[in-house]
Amino acid sequence: MKALYFSGKAGGGKTATALGVGMKLKKEGFKVSYFKPIGFRKGTVKKDDDDVILMREILKLPLSCKTISPITVNDQYLTAHFIKELPGLLPRITEAYRSCQEGYDLVLIDGSIEPFVGANNGLDDFSLAASLDAAVLPVIRADNDFQLDENLLYLDLWIAKQIQVIGCIFNNVDQAQWIKSNSIYRSTLEEKGFPVLGVIPRRLEISSPTVAEFYDALHGELLAAPDNLNRLVENVVIGTMTIESALGYLRRAPNKALITGGDRSDMALTALETSTSVIIFTGGLYPDVRVLSRAAEKGVPVILVHEDTYSTVENLQSVYRSIHPQNKEAIAIVQETMDKHVNWKPIFDYVRG
Repeated sequence: MKALYFSGKAGGGKTATALGVGMKLKKEGFKVSYFKPIGFRKGTVKKDDDDVILMREILKLPLSCKTISPITVNDQYLTAHFIKELPGLLPRITEAYRSCQEGYDLVLIDGSIEPFVGANNGLDDFSLAASLDAAVLPVIRADNDFQLDENLLYLDLWIAKQIQVIGCIFNNVDQAQWIKSNSIYRSTLEEKGFPVLGVIPRRLEISSPTVAEFYDALHGELLAAPDNLNRLVENVVIGTMTIESALGYLRRAPNKALITGGDRSDMALTALETSTSVIIFTGGLYPDVRVLSRAAEKGVPVILVHEDTYSTVENLQSVYRSIHPQNKEAIAIVQETMDKHVNWKPIFDYVRG
């Protein structure tokens, strides 16, 4: 039985890569399972992890979500209760992992939202991959050179931990970075002994979050267009400037989320005349009725939150697109894109070898 650990940054295409690999190997006749040792939850609302629901459904796993992902944390997880449970966490993960292993040729292990999460307890990606005897497939999102440097440091850590690196995949690569990723970034990694198995372009249908994901993260009040929460959000614009200064930004940012105070009806009305996916009013101030009427006409959802603008932007930092089992189009796009852009031989060699 083999295990392949997918490690990378949240929103970088890590789970989509695992999904594509899982579907490909299942099609080739392998029995494929899935495990996510450390899930992430923002806030206090308890619900099953979207990635777990997706993989459980696609791979037809007869396992509970709690077995597939036994531990959930948020960014304030070091509480007295959690620290008290620390000695039992790794055994709990190991026991759940055994259940996910039994009867399968391969387990796809989905890393945490960042490779370093859990490092103070030995529950980071590097330590868990070593404990679970898994090879690693780093999924790299490098929107700039500093992010590449960060991933090079992570690759050195995998080697220091004596964990086999099957190869790297650049995922969610936008058009501006496409040539650089295929030339400078690829050659940099391969010169250091890390094969690049693929460079996968960003597809808005699977990479851009929807208004529904913004709404879920903000727990605000929905004031208009409740039937259009499936709109994609490509850009976020903070509406704190004058209309004259903002107009250029509003016109250049397609499918945007505008975040502004409830007293800025002028900003909202101007945004509604450009490509806008959602308007988020902050500070608990209800907007002018003209805004709600115009938003309803345009089919643009309006969300009201009580936090200030800065806190609202912070709350959206962890929002990324989740693929749902019902979204057949997104799943088909993942499969098609992975087939086209990935060198499968090293993955097959590892699973068979």
